[in-house]
Amino acid sequence: MDLNEIQTLINDGSIEKAHCALDEYIKAHPDSDMAYFLLGNIHRRREDWQSAINAFQKAADLNPDSPAKTAKENIYKILDFFNKDLFNQ
Repeated sequence: MDLNEIQTLINDGSIEKAHCALDEYIKAHPDSDMAYFLLGNIHRRREDWQSAINAFQKAADLNPDSPAKTAKENIYKILDFFNKDLFNQ
């Protein structure tokens, strides 16, 4: 399965299937920044913020011009937006 097919699965909401396919893709293409960007998007959709940040960081490390840098910054903005005092009640 190629990255376009995996992106389609993500867009269609087939997150688990996309994640399995992406894991296989990354094993075969460990230097694919776009694969890690898509992995970050999967984690973001699951609201697994730390895993999303890690995947986006890996993508940005592989390609400094990757959209992952902006995606990672947006997650930090989301996390900063939460009222942390509400979580302590």
